[in-house]
Amino acid sequence: MFTDSQTVINNGMEEIFQLISDVGLPIAGALTMGFFIFIIIKQIFEGIVESIGTLTMFAESLENRARTMSNEMVKIDLLVSSALGLNPDIERVARAENFVEDGKVDVRRD
Repeated sequence: MFTDSQTVINNGMEEIFQLISDVGLPIAGALTMGFFIFIIIKQIFEGIVESIGTLTMFAESLENRARTMSNEMVKIDLLVSSALGLNPDIERVARAENFVEDGKVDVRRD
């Protein structure tokens, strides 16, 4: 007459009533609320970790773009200096850092 789901529900209810009779209703209620609070905080932290991962990816992408633009500015400065017949600022070129993407250093100064 009882199905498997009804048997599981009945066994669960018996365990709950046994817990209440062993420790009392206030303690059993506090344990239940603590469990639900734990689950909610766990879900919140998982969402935060995903957001931090996304923001980290965007920050790394922006850093790569800034480095690329810095190298492009040095290149444009050298081209303009050459076109106008001026001496390029060699110290500025030497200070420019190498662009690193995917573990490879871009040492081209074209």
